[in-house]
Amino acid sequence: MTAATSPEEAAERAVRSEYARILATLIRVTGDVDLAQDAVQDAFLRALQTWPRDGVPDEPRAWLTVVARRCAIDRIRRDASRQGKEADAVWLLDNAVPEPVESVVRDDLLRLVFTCCHPTLSRDAQIALSLRTLGGLSTADVARALLVPEATMAKRLTRAKQKIRQARIPYRVPADDELPARLDGVLATVYLMFNEGYAAGAGESAMRGPLIDEAVRLGRLLHDLMPDEASVTGLLALMLLQDSRRSARVAADGTVVPLAEQDRGLWDPEAVREGVELVGAALRRTPDRPDPYVVQAAIAACHALARDYEATDWDAVLSWYDVLLTVERTPVAALGRAAAVAERDGPEAGLRAVDAVDGLAGYAWWHASRAELLGRLGRADEAAAASALAVSLGLNDAHARFVMRRRPDSD
Repeated sequence: MTAATSPEEAAERAVRSEYARILATLIRVTGDVDLAQDAVQDAFLRALQTWPRDGVPDEPRAWLTVVARRCAIDRIRRDASRQGKEADAVWLLDNAVPEPVESVVRDDLLRLVFTCCHPTLSRDAQIALSLRTLGGLSTADVARALLVPEATMAKRLTRAKQKIRQARIPYRVPADDELPARLDGVLATVYLMFNEGYAAGAGESAMRGPLIDEAVRLGRLLHDLMPDEASVTGLLALMLLQDSRRSARVAADGTVVPLAEQDRGLWDPEAVREGVELVGAALRRTPDRPDPYVVQAAIAACHALARDYEATDWDAVLSWYDVLLTVERTPVAALGRAAAVAERDGPEAGLRAVDAVDGLAGYAWWHASRAELLGRLGRADEAAAASALAVSLGLNDAHARFVMRRRPDSD
């Protein structure tokens, strides 16, 4: 703990960094998501009460796991109306945390992401449940990630949990031969977790570093588990290439630095090297069937390999976006292509391309893109209105300041 860090801040940081993996362990032990969440919350409250006074333990995760397990036992014992739960409490009290069933997936958090991606749930429900339960994202965060209203997402999460209870879907780790069928939901979960870290949806900071780190960690575990899966390789490459810019994306005062103005000397060369190598390996595995993660990684590689922003090969970037839209025709992908059009063909062509994208009227970055291009065209009043709308739809404080700072002065 540095002199500038208070005991309270140290405790809060330790608690936040351990949340997801401790929750995953408690879900594995109890088999009950709601019970595990309540027990972990109780443990964290106790930590925040005692650690500032007594100091952060040498092994904070072990401390929190033990306390959370005891809290789970206490909650089971208090719920006397639920038949058989006293026996469960005695079992938990008398037994150490059980070893997981034999599986090629060793990490508790990754195991539980596979578990949440149960095939009886819709893909969006799988992803939402994983992000909300294990990614530590709020319902609002998950709603933004999946581009739906928060109220809609709350209902989806409730229905997913109800379906799990009513259908008696067990929270068990799937057998090894079931893992490939769940991979699509797992990859989407990890990528959206990374995206929320890369561009935080709310709060003061532009990024959520621990969330980025956790997503990359899971990506590496997946790659170790399935090294020949092109989509896994592509996702890890994409995250590494995006994250290679972390040190250049935000100035010392918290100001967001756009890609065009970043000091590329601050980019992580090892992450770039590894990411580019992984892109090459993934492309060799997908010569005739493009994979969305691999294609997005190839776009990121175009930026990573350019010596400066002016040297970016925008023809190549647009070509890769055209490929991406053949396999994943989403509004966000179309918006990315429109941004590339603006860089190659100018703001007027870019604005036409942005305006042609349907389905993003409630997406802050669509309006921010319009504001940027309108400003370049000298349409100050329209740019100001688009900037204000972007901020109103939800950006973190740092990105909101960035968008408003780019706004030209209105007459």
